[in-house]
Amino acid sequence: MKNVFLIFGILALTFSSCTDFIEEDNKSSVTAESFYITAVGFKSLVNANYSQLKVMYGGAPWLFCAGTDLYAQGRGAEPAGLSQYNQLNPSSAGVEQIYNDGYAAIQLANRALYYSELTEKTSDLNALIGEVKFLRANAYFLMVQTYGGVSIVTDYISSPVLSFTRNTAEEVYTQIINDLKDAETKVNDAAYTGRVNKRAVKDLLARVYLTRGYEAFGSAADFTAAAALADEVIAGQALTLSFEELWTPGKDLNKEVVFSVQIDKNSVNHSSTDPTQLGSQQFYYFSSYLGGAEVAGRMPNRSYNLCPTGFALGLYTKEDTRWKATFMTEIYESYYDYFRVADKSTLKVRDFYEPQWFTAADKTAYLATAKLATTFKYHSWNEYSAESTQVSALDYKTIPVKKFDDPATTTPFGTGRVSTRDIILSRLGETYLIASEAYLKANNTALSLARLNEVRRRAGVPAATTVQLNIDYILDERARELLGEYHRWFDLKRTGKLVERASKYHYLIKADNFKGVGGVLKILRPIP
Repeated sequence: MKNVFLIFGILALTFSSCTDFIEEDNKSSVTAESFYITAVGFKSLVNANYSQLKVMYGGAPWLFCAGTDLYAQGRGAEPAGLSQYNQLNPSSAGVEQIYNDGYAAIQLANRALYYSELTEKTSDLNALIGEVKFLRANAYFLMVQTYGGVSIVTDYISSPVLSFTRNTAEEVYTQIINDLKDAETKVNDAAYTGRVNKRAVKDLLARVYLTRGYEAFGSAADFTAAAALADEVIAGQALTLSFEELWTPGKDLNKEVVFSVQIDKNSVNHSSTDPTQLGSQQFYYFSSYLGGAEVAGRMPNRSYNLCPTGFALGLYTKEDTRWKATFMTEIYESYYDYFRVADKSTLKVRDFYEPQWFTAADKTAYLATAKLATTFKYHSWNEYSAESTQVSALDYKTIPVKKFDDPATTTPFGTGRVSTRDIILSRLGETYLIASEAYLKANNTALSLARLNEVRRRAGVPAATTVQLNIDYILDERARELLGEYHRWFDLKRTGKLVERASKYHYLIKADNFKGVGGVLKILRPIP
């Protein structure tokens, strides 16, 4: 067994609210030991566990998205190790994020579980313990997928510890499942309002079983369990929101959200804090640069990396409503007018991104009818993918992903964690796809198709057939449904498709990039 060298300092907990009902109550005049054994103090400690989600998911999403078939760098440079698998080693930029943030989350969870035995016995104590165990399981699940076996630490550590024994991946999965099963018995069975409930626990447990089923130590029973749990989460609920409505700013907490990172605007915009560190960066990626401080409030600031590949863009067909709901196909003179102006009949278009199904007649008709700005630019198909930036890397060169845009005028502008929108980690559309994949692996083609086709029905595209159904088809559907959401690297790694798809569809990746020492493929990320 290897030793993993870590240093756990005593965490100074700085509480920031996860949402307006998860209120902080930091009593600076009392010691942590005396505060956490009170009902108010213990709940504040649990809320700090939720706040850690903003740290884990709010920054650069390299470990979630880079080096896959859907995203590649444009003008901005991405960490070469994570995005291209060149010289991927323990000191590569970005490899430490999930490891460091994950263990910080685990330390917070262990602290809360330690004080749960000392604090006042209240009616909601059991539910709070369940919530913490879910959050600890989530952190371990991110780490075991990313790094393989890691050290299992379940004790609260109050002084530095320099080394731990590294557990096997199988042992980590067992720990995750035990935490989630215990959480399921404890958390509330209420509608989701920001706190972990039974539905969120079952959804994560379904994902864990699905992922473990692919492992050498997994079994067919894992896929059966994943399918059954996903169906329990679905509970007969159809996908009734339009895809556009699903991502409309101000509707982050809609009826299809299963679990999300809650971000309180009052916390982000508070004058006594640094607003660039309290929100999310999700909006900042998946597009070319659209302007900086000189157009603050009119154009979002973009990173110009993790831009959609030609493969990703080519997955959509004319009837698929997710195309216009995912991408900003028309950009007005003021980008945010799309969200802020109800009557757009007088607005002028400065950029238009032609879909792949446009004919010459379609182009002529569009140019004849659209109100065009003097700076108007027509971006032809095959000229605005990530690959196209190797020829030209001008501003507005790649089509923007608009799903995560934050048009609120109160949102701070600039680079950083400035978006005040929630980060949706689990939602019903994906749960249908988890069920579809699990049923496929369990050799139940009929139910796999039924779950898949509910997603396609909402998107307005024809139902898939038995002949079409395979893991690649499901991965393509996940790409259309979940583009920009933080799942893709895990999807390809789980299904064994990472090398094949990344080397085929990412213009900077070759299959040989994955070869490590002795020809061993660099699938897992190295422990920093």
